Amino acid sequence: MSSIRLGPASFVVLGAIALRGPSTSYDLKRFVELTLGHFWAFPHSQLYAEPERLAREGLLTEDREDGGRRRRTYDITDAGREALGAWLREVPASQMELRDLGLLKLFFSELVDEDAVAALAREQAAAHRAMLARYEWIWGRYGHRPEYARRTLTLKAGFGMERALIDFWEQVAEDASVQDAAEHVSS
Repeated sequence: MSSIRLGPASFVVLGAIALRGPSTSYDLKRFVELTLGHFWAFPHSQLYAEPERLAREGLLTEDREDGGRRRRTYDITDAGREALGAWLREVPASQMELRDLGLLKLFFSELVDEDAVAALAREQAAAHRAMLARYEWIWGRYGHRPEYARRTLTLKAGFGMERALIDFWEQVAEDASVQDAAEHVSS
């Protein structure tokens, strides 16, 4: 194996294949959409390019259909498991990244009126309630299955974050409505 540079997308691919077994890029895309895509977002195009790159480096094997769509199915090699294991044992050196368009808009919200802020906050609270409902659905389906016990721990973090964000956005909406009402009374 050469000194290949491995990043988060590499480990998503290696980890997904290690968990689910031989997979096509489409299988990986579906797996990510239904599981870790809720807390680790990246372009799905990487799930098509990265397995091929990892196979060239000996971390995955590639089996290509002879006919039809000529799908490629990837499986993890011993070298891939070794790289994944080493990465899993490393202590993360960085803090959580938060890229939230609603918070970005809120940061610049002094440039719009209070009605716009209240609308943004109500919209964001609704979006987080919908995500919480999705997490609860996933928990209802998989949360009590022992074989998924570790994977579903991430749902518990999701529950806490979504509930906190719902509370936060509801408070922003209430504060914006109160401020807007006060401004209308004083004018």
